[in-house]
Amino acid sequence: MSDSNPVSDQDGHLCAQGQPDGIWFLAGTFGGTVTRSCTVPAAVSVAFPLVNLIGEAGDCTAFMASSKGSAVLDGQALKPERYEATTVRISAVDGNPLTQSGGRFRTQACGLWVQLEPLAPGGHTLRIRGSSGSFAVSVDYKLQVSAG
Repeated sequence: MSDSNPVSDQDGHLCAQGQPDGIWFLAGTFGGTVTRSCTVPAAVSVAFPLVNLIGEAGDCTAFMASSKGSAVLDGQALKPERYEATTVRISAVDGNPLTQSGGRFRTQACGLWVQLEPLAPGGHTLRIRGSSGSFAVSVDYKLQVSAG
């Protein structure tokens, strides 16, 4: 499953995988550093985590205690939003890296997230850094926003 998961993607070729209507999610990593290129449709909001976790409420409490991060779009710092343990519903397929099994699950999610209004057509650079304890994420995106 990891060979089709945008979070495991090393270059951005999976960035359009599983995108819902109305918002474009950019993936972090399962830890480590990657550089990705991604084409994003115009007129669609963009969202991404600096660092995030899915687990039990206690896991989120410990994770968020040391969570920190930054995001820079075209040289401008972005302000992340902090989400403490929040109940979410997940629809998963067998073999996914989070739950391993398929089905619908109710669990807790937490993290530092950024949501942006639609980006102007053309090229953009996005630098995402996040950490919690010894877990660290470093993603550099070269974004191309399609016109129209």
